Amino acid sequence: MGRPRILILGGTSEARLLAGSLAARGNCDVLLSLAGRTEKPAAQPVPVRIGGFGGAAALADFLKAGGYDLLIDATHPFAERISANAAFAAGTTGITAIALRRPEWQRLPGDRWREVQSIPAAIEALGPSPRHVFLATGRQAAHHAEAAAQHFYLIRSVDPVERPLALANVDYLLDRGPFTLEGESALLKQHHIDAIIAKNSGGAATYAKIEAARLLGIEVMMVARASASTVKTVDTVEAALATIDHLVPPAMKRGV
Repeated sequence: MGRPRILILGGTSEARLLAGSLAARGNCDVLLSLAGRTEKPAAQPVPVRIGGFGGAAALADFLKAGGYDLLIDATHPFAERISANAAFAAGTTGITAIALRRPEWQRLPGDRWREVQSIPAAIEALGPSPRHVFLATGRQAAHHAEAAAQHFYLIRSVDPVERPLALANVDYLLDRGPFTLEGESALLKQHHIDAIIAKNSGGAATYAKIEAARLLGIEVMMVARASASTVKTVDTVEAALATIDHLVPPAMKRGV
């Protein structure tokens, strides 16, 4: 048996850290797959492929053709389609799969959260009266704001929104986390924000806006995650490494 081959479906900081840890061991072959939605992705410690697979069956074919031993779904918690495709591909090929998902943020005393199931539901929950809204869900969902044009929107994304929105009152901000509590508090005050729309992504990189909202008494429309993956799920890089050791111990421990 050759060196274990691992395909990581990435796009998160956890995926990058896991890939780096596996690369440092030097006893397996790792390929990191990115969807390609970010124009300038961060540097990665292992070989990278960019772009989708073309569906669940095509992902299954890729796994079989590449002789992969393990599939790790370390995509964003809201990348529901690729996670479903990963579960299907693992099931049809018989290749072992795990999901690496950072824990959800938990409501703390002082948080003014209104949990919603989607970004359109969050827009609707803002109500009819004009508000100053921080739309912190990225460019993919920004167009939903057009359904409620009475509000002012501050839209932050890593890459530009692909077409200007049909809104009279909108500001765009290009920035990439991690963000600080001081910076987020200043941003919310500067734009007189009284509502935030955010996904419950978990993790530390973008939590500062939630912390700032708590301190400033700002309401948060918190978009809940979809149902969890059907494959075995771990919530830290360390737990993923331990699971990998358990799943493919002979080859992993034999070394190069």
